[in-house]
Amino acid sequence: MGINQWKTTLRAFSPVLDTRDVQVFRVTVNGQDAQFAFGEKHSFKGTPLEITFPKELRRGQEAIVEISFESSPKSSALQWFTPEQTSGKKHPFLFSQCQATHCRAIFPCQDTPAMKLTYYAEISVPKELVALMSANRDGEMPDPEDSSRKIYCFSQNVPVPCYLFALVVGALESRKIGPRTLVWAEKELVDKSAYEFSEAEAMLKTAEDLAGPYVWGQYDLLVLPPSFPYGGMENPCLTFVTPTLLAGDRSLSNVIAHEISHSWTGNLVTNKTWEHFWLNEGHTVYLERRIGGRLFGEQFRHFQALGGWRELQNTINTLGDKNPVTNLVLNLDEVDPDVAYSSVPYEKGFALLFYLEQLLGGPDVFMGFLKAYVQQFAYKSIVTEDWKKFLYSYFKDKVDVLDKVDWNSWFHAPGMPPVKPTYDMTLANACVALSQRWIEAKDSDLGSFSSADLKEMSSHQLIEFLALLLLEAPLPLSHVKRMQEVYDFNAINNSEIRFRWLRLCIRSKWEEAIPLALKMATDQGRMKFTRPLFRDLYSFDKSRDLAVKTFLEHRPSMHPVTSMLVGKDLKQDQ
Repeated sequence: MGINQWKTTLRAFSPVLDTRDVQVFRVTVNGQDAQFAFGEKHSFKGTPLEITFPKELRRGQEAIVEISFESSPKSSALQWFTPEQTSGKKHPFLFSQCQATHCRAIFPCQDTPAMKLTYYAEISVPKELVALMSANRDGEMPDPEDSSRKIYCFSQNVPVPCYLFALVVGALESRKIGPRTLVWAEKELVDKSAYEFSEAEAMLKTAEDLAGPYVWGQYDLLVLPPSFPYGGMENPCLTFVTPTLLAGDRSLSNVIAHEISHSWTGNLVTNKTWEHFWLNEGHTVYLERRIGGRLFGEQFRHFQALGGWRELQNTINTLGDKNPVTNLVLNLDEVDPDVAYSSVPYEKGFALLFYLEQLLGGPDVFMGFLKAYVQQFAYKSIVTEDWKKFLYSYFKDKVDVLDKVDWNSWFHAPGMPPVKPTYDMTLANACVALSQRWIEAKDSDLGSFSSADLKEMSSHQLIEFLALLLLEAPLPLSHVKRMQEVYDFNAINNSEIRFRWLRLCIRSKWEEAIPLALKMATDQGRMKFTRPLFRDLYSFDKSRDLAVKTFLEHRPSMHPVTSMLVGKDLKQDQ
């Protein structure tokens, strides 16, 4: 990014701002040049920028600080694409991903979720491109300094932490899919995306009914290039999503329900530090599944919840049940939040809330608590203790029940939770029965399987069937080959099914699956898929060298965070 002006109002004597790989050219305070200096560089936190305020400013007095800066082409927050890397092949593309601590790699800031700020921005781009931000769009105008460019204006009037700052620039088109929703994508994907996410308004209305008014104005969706490292990112006013959600049948839209839910839990009520990330994610998964329950029935909510428990088992099997990163409340002293990231805060956090729902009187009673919790802490950043105190005050007539909860194990013990909630098994039974048939089958039984086994099963149930098999010892190779013969999983493009199927094949050491797994690991960069596929390929002696070679070839075009974490997984740390 070229030289940029960043202007803020601060109350401090000598503010220290976070930066990483950012050049600073000039700082002024209330229009006067101010001295500034960089502190010592830290491996992942970056370099502190200390600004010395002029002497005549009294402590606590407001000051306007302007910083001229330039971010690095290698910024960990930004991914730049050449035209060849985009769907349209004509124009470059840029997107940001600031969570957890990457905003400092765009501009100097107080890069902690404990601090919230409003912002206004003007972005100058070549006029054939569109700029979007995590803010409401305030129009556009020609760039007075360059007739080949135009300026897009944005304002975010609800205070947000820096990790929710977001910017995208590309050849984007939009389609209106609801009264407050446009879906944005490159031309090649925009109609497919509009179809896939058409339930957004129904989900928004349901969320408002459950959690209270939506305060952000617009709710737009942006489909990013395939290297986007997450399923979705809850940037306010503009949810970022991966194109791996484009299944063609709206079956993966729970990610949209999840990002919508963040408009209350995460964006309005925020974890004060990343140790308490479960407050953002556990509540958001809970709200996401409540939306699913309203739209698709209570049995579906329980089925999704049970799938989450399996996902948690899988994560803990991978990380190890004594690993401190499987604690619900983490200790991140000298630990990079990106390295500690897993499904634990999502699914262990959800399991705690689901368990409490069952303990305290059921879904409606517990939703009353969640709505009151959002009202109580809206616009604030909090820690687990604040949440627990509020829980006790809200359920003051049920303190005896709450006192029986093993809080210490839930919050501070690694591994699976101390208690498993109760799940309605109606939709799961078919998945369990079919997975058991495959697990128990001898070679002589393989003829008993046929395509009819899947006739009554939804794509959600296929995902669960494969997830159950992944929790067991690898199937014999003969079984996996037979499964392909009768079910033809190779022909399925639903990313969640394909991902689990290919993992199953690699674990059973089916060499024919190696090129398919490598292709999926590199055609898209969603870490939920890319990291486990590369790890499984690395564990299989026949594919290890090829996995490393393929990763090193693709590394330059990978997202910086994905590249760093897959590099660690494959022992290729730079």
